Amino acid sequence: MPDRLPDFLVKPDPQDARLSTPVTGRDQNGTEVDIRVVNERALTLYLNAQEIVTMMTIGDRPDLLAVGYLLNQNMLKADDRITGIDHDEDLDVVVVRTERETNYEEKLKKKVRTSGCAQGTVFGDVMERFDEIALDPEARLRTSWLYALTKKINTQPSLYLEAGAIHGCVLCQEDRAVAYMEDVGRHNAVDKIAGWMWLNDISPADKTFYTTGRLTSEMVIKTAMMGIPILVSRSGFTAWGVELARRVGLTLIGRARGQRFVVLSGAERVVYDMDASEAGGEDARHRRKGARNAEDAA
Repeated sequence: MPDRLPDFLVKPDPQDARLSTPVTGRDQNGTEVDIRVVNERALTLYLNAQEIVTMMTIGDRPDLLAVGYLLNQNMLKADDRITGIDHDEDLDVVVVRTERETNYEEKLKKKVRTSGCAQGTVFGDVMERFDEIALDPEARLRTSWLYALTKKINTQPSLYLEAGAIHGCVLCQEDRAVAYMEDVGRHNAVDKIAGWMWLNDISPADKTFYTTGRLTSEMVIKTAMMGIPILVSRSGFTAWGVELARRVGLTLIGRARGQRFVVLSGAERVVYDMDASEAGGEDARHRRKGARNAEDAA
């Protein structure tokens, strides 16, 4: 792929009938209403012959989700060669096959449930690589890019705007939102981005990662392991997330809504080239839960 990537090379398809279901109910006035609700389905992941995990997901891009999950759990190595990815939609199973023989029986015993929605999980040895991560110190995020990105992302047609109850993650380059993935759990959306980057040989060094969810330890760990130096959210922080970001030198920006944001780690990468008053506010239709209620999104 070219070094300079275009806007929305990958983007949500809110009209995909497989991802949501029409439901009839009544509103606060007792009036009958028709809305769409997000579908959840279980997807079981195998690495070669070994069952790894069953994930709750909306069901799109199972190949990217599988590869990204294995990468972020340190089960796929940088020099691994994938020989096949097989998805059986009827059985809800995806199998990733590699040239290298794999056996993670001991690793699977060391699970840690995270604070992510849909019960995110990391494995106990995932931190072994953390302190070895080197993030590009020359990476920069201009405030003009940040304001442009938040507007593009929040006005892009998405399953969130169609049905809600979902998280989005976006891989960005400068002021361009390159790859936008959604899922019921933000960790799944992250993994889809990771899988897409790995399968398409996308460099992380000059990228920014945007998420609609909280900046938790899991989000920081996964972003750093992907090699992306800047992480942005319209939601808030956890203390351990901030601590880990500072430990690894990750730029961490939260509460990025309209004209506002807060940097709690890696502020040296932020270039203040645009006054906040020039950025404009958010249209009410496109404000997510955190902005509407003035509190952090779940």
